[in-house]
Amino acid sequence: MSTAEETTGGEIEPWEEVTPDAARRLLVAAVEAFAERGYHATTTRDIAGRAGMSPAALYIHYKTKEELLHRISRIGHDRALDILRTAANGDGSATERLVEAVSSFVRWHAGRRTTARVVQYELDALGPDARAEILDLRRQVDAQVRGIIDEGVASGEFEVRDVHGTTLAVLSLCIDVARWFNVDGPRTPDEVGALYADLVLRMVGAAK
Repeated sequence: MSTAEETTGGEIEPWEEVTPDAARRLLVAAVEAFAERGYHATTTRDIAGRAGMSPAALYIHYKTKEELLHRISRIGHDRALDILRTAANGDGSATERLVEAVSSFVRWHAGRRTTARVVQYELDALGPDARAEILDLRRQVDAQVRGIIDEGVASGEFEVRDVHGTTLAVLSLCIDVARWFNVDGPRTPDEVGALYADLVLRMVGAAK
């Protein structure tokens, strides 16, 4: 299954905001190449070849290889933040919202595993300005989960001594799914999401 075909529960394909079609094809090719070979080992010729285009055509849409990585990372982090913000601002108790946050975040990392590997693990390849922009988005991602846990502690639903450390552990657990999830494995993204939500409730000492 290619990156362009990855789905999570029938979501709209992940790169619909990238236009024109040639720019989208190059971006999809870059995701696949970066995930397979790593950013530094991938050349612009590799990317163009995967897209069925000439190397010169790439520069019509992207000035540099780093610009491609930045675009991929920005879109991916925006999507991750939207998933968690929607859960955090939803109805229900802190417990219910944490379940939704974790299960949906895990589903994204499983269903978009190729994209997620690039988004989560190639950050250091970005230049200072682009990296600072993505780090700010990561802080916002952290704040959504931390906010739910804080509310759960305040309401008596959770027993957490170290909210900051627990938030980091929860996010790390979810993100790592992108490294090991196998579409041919025994569990679907939905099943992994449900499993991890249950594990996280145990981590925060949620009342049964």
